[in-house]
Amino acid sequence: MSRLAFVRELRGEDGVRRVLRALGEEDRKWFAGTVLPNVWYPFEAGERLDRVIAEELGGGEETFKLMGAMSAEHNLGDTQKLFVAGRDPHGLLRSASAIYRLYYDTGARTYQAAGARKAILRTLQSKTFSTYDCLTVVGWHEKAIELCGGRAPRVTHTKCRARGDEYCEYVCEWG
Repeated sequence: MSRLAFVRELRGEDGVRRVLRALGEEDRKWFAGTVLPNVWYPFEAGERLDRVIAEELGGGEETFKLMGAMSAEHNLGDTQKLFVAGRDPHGLLRSASAIYRLYYDTGARTYQAAGARKAILRTLQSKTFSTYDCLTVVGWHEKAIELCGGRAPRVTHTKCRARGDEYCEYVCEWG
C-alpha cells in the first residue's frame, strides 16, 4: 500500500490533494500521477512526502506504525502472501532479506533467531534512512507477525541510523 493510498483511506481524496499541494513542484512530479509499485523513487522525495503526511495526519509515531501495518496487511494478503502462508513468524522473519529487497535498493536486512518467540532483524549498509521509514518497518513487522499467528507482537527499535547508530535493529517478540 502506497503512502498516498494510506492518506486516501484516512482522509479521502481531499487529504491526498492537500498532501500533494504541500509538496514542492519537483516532488509533485513523482507522486501526482499514477504511483507504480515497481518504480524506484528518490528516497529524499519520499522523506519529504512523509513529513507532509505527518503534518496532514497529526504526525505522531503511531501514524507511521499504522501506515506500515496497513502496508503489510495489503501486500501480505495479496502479492506477497507466500511469506505468511506457513503461519510461522520465524519463517516470515527468515525471509527478511528477500522482503527487504522488495522495498529498498541499497543495504540488506539480516535475521537472527533469539528464542522460540523472538528474533532480531538488522538493517545494514543502507544509504538511505529516516525516523518515519523506521516506524513503518516496526508497524509492518508487527502486523506481519500477527498475520503469521504470532500473538501480541511487539517490535522494539533498539538501534537506529537516524539516531546516529551504525545500523538499525528491530527486536521482534510475540506470544
